[in-house]
Amino acid sequence: MDDTRQSVHGQWSGRWAFVFAATGSAVGLGNIWKFPYITGENGGGAFVLIYLACIAVIGIPIMMAEILLGRRGRGTPINTMRRLLREAGAHKAWQVVGWMGMLAGFLILSYYSVIAGWALAYVLRMGSGEFVDATPERVGELFAGLLASPGQLLFWHSLFMLMTMLVVARGVEQGLEKAVRFLMPALFVLLLIMVGYAMSMGAFSQAVDFLFSPDFSKITGTGVLIAMGHAFFTLSLGMGAIMIYGAYLPRHTSITQTSIMIAGADTLVALLAGLAIFPIVFANGLEPGAGPGLIFETLPIAFGHMPGGSLFGFLFFLLLVFAAWSSAISLIEPAVTWLVENRNMSRVRACVWAGLATWLLGIGTVLSFNYWSEIKLFGKTFFDLLDFLTANIMLPLGGLLIAIFVAWLLPRLSSQEELAMRSELAYHVWHGLVRYVTPLAVIIVFLNAIGVIG
Repeated sequence: MDDTRQSVHGQWSGRWAFVFAATGSAVGLGNIWKFPYITGENGGGAFVLIYLACIAVIGIPIMMAEILLGRRGRGTPINTMRRLLREAGAHKAWQVVGWMGMLAGFLILSYYSVIAGWALAYVLRMGSGEFVDATPERVGELFAGLLASPGQLLFWHSLFMLMTMLVVARGVEQGLEKAVRFLMPALFVLLLIMVGYAMSMGAFSQAVDFLFSPDFSKITGTGVLIAMGHAFFTLSLGMGAIMIYGAYLPRHTSITQTSIMIAGADTLVALLAGLAIFPIVFANGLEPGAGPGLIFETLPIAFGHMPGGSLFGFLFFLLLVFAAWSSAISLIEPAVTWLVENRNMSRVRACVWAGLATWLLGIGTVLSFNYWSEIKLFGKTFFDLLDFLTANIMLPLGGLLIAIFVAWLLPRLSSQEELAMRSELAYHVWHGLVRYVTPLAVIIVFLNAIGVIG
């Protein structure tokens, strides 16, 4: 292995820059509502223990595998796989790992940007006091009105895509790194402010019990499958983002340590989000199991009837925007770097083309909530179909192929060099997990996601 090989796009200035970036990629809209919700519905503290075990068995091993591929190949996921195929003596068909990851990130961002646009719209609405003393009916009408207006959705989708591309166009150190060094600390500060505010609601102990009191009677086979699935999806695995971020990782940085730190930070954000949201929900007698509606319909009612609710509602939705923004820049990065490396484009021009293509595809999601809401393929709207294809098929399949390639095809010496573990036993434990246990677990997640089991 040539230790002097570097990505043509630059590299992170150090370990913490990478940790911030990868954590930003992993932390998204799902952390803010989904993890607290599924934790409460599936046994509280007992579910958290199962989830952490799944992170250890599925999430961290695949993250380590994806990072080591990126750092060893030092290119876009597609070019990385091409380089490593020669090293592994593997068939060129394995390039599909890179292509599928890049395509998945592109597809996900096209609809993720639309949903993030909702959060942007609510930042303005909260800040203007639009929800003060609003009835549940009024809040529902406002949300329904947003979805029914393609003009509003397109505006916020366009603004969010512009924000994303302005960061990515500036490159690794001046764009991605500077953005995440601001966004991730800001996200944690906002979370802590929200938790502090929630503690004053009078229902904080109820929220703590809801999230952390172990109730093993609620643990079911379905709950375990949910924990396994979320452990995989929450770390942004299988979509090329972690692989391309790994390509910018300095040679001396420990992949093992950073992977554990990223998984820990991602879980911490999700738990803090629960401690910020559920005291407000319980204090106002609202339904904690409202799913996505919890954010855009239930919480605005609570904020509208609390002292200082407009300010803290504004901060909450700003938090959502920051979480979405840090994820979005990682989703488009593989496509941008591919255009730079393979089409000889400048980074700015590549950003324009990749951003424009993503924006155009996002219009399909915008219309799926209004004009195209009755148009369905396989019983799903345009948005639902993209969501199902990426989350249930492309990501688990990509993660499975990464695990198989690293554990079965890439020479052990290659992974040993990249991981550089001090303990030979630790390496064998990781290799055993990613060779046998992790692929089996991902197959189970995949089969559950497509409805074969569960």
